[in-house]
Amino acid sequence: MGIASALVFANLGASYGTAKAAVGISSLAVIDPGKIFQALIPIIMAGILGIYGVIIAVIAATKVRSDTVDEQAGYKYLGAGLSCGLSALAAGLAIGVAGDAGVRAYAQTDAIFVGMILILIFAEAIGLYGLIVSIIMLFWAMISKRS
Repeated sequence: MGIASALVFANLGASYGTAKAAVGISSLAVIDPGKIFQALIPIIMAGILGIYGVIIAVIAATKVRSDTVDEQAGYKYLGAGLSCGLSALAAGLAIGVAGDAGVRAYAQTDAIFVGMILILIFAEAIGLYGLIVSIIMLFWAMISKRS
């Protein structure tokens, strides 16, 4: 369940962020088509969230296959998957909303670009925090098997 949670929720966040930011890019393209490539940054950042889920799923799957999983380690795998997946989902929601608004504002003025990037970086950090916590939990599950 942890592996599935990491994949499903992280990819839900990535897809929502991509779709929401793409709507903003579509409206930007009507106003100033020359800014499209710079406006792709929210979509790239949203796609990274899906990669976070894949990383945790691969690490957890290799550990589950190589070990017999007791109840305590199983909950750590579940917690790791939920931590990564739900934080990536939240980050995807934030990137989608901020990316859509930021790209629409960028169509109006170039001065907003740096602010938009900073907001997107902080939104992406939410998913990165979940990835780090998940890796720590998977490491603890591995250590608890040896002791």
